[in-house]
Amino acid sequence: MRVRAAPEKGLANKALIALIAKSAGVAKSNVSILSGDTQRKKILRIEGDPEDIVKRLGL
Repeated sequence: MRVRAAPEKGLANKALIALIAKSAGVAKSNVSILSGDTQRKKILRIEGDPEDIVKRLGL
């Protein structure tokens, strides 16, 4: 995914979390970055019902 926020002061990471949360239908507090805070490739954790999340994300 791409976001328009600049990668300064964590703004891009916050925008990514908001986008993923909205797409997955979960609260922003249920999405966290496990690794890759300062890199293009990141590993995210999304808490919630796995079947519902996969369905919403179209995976």
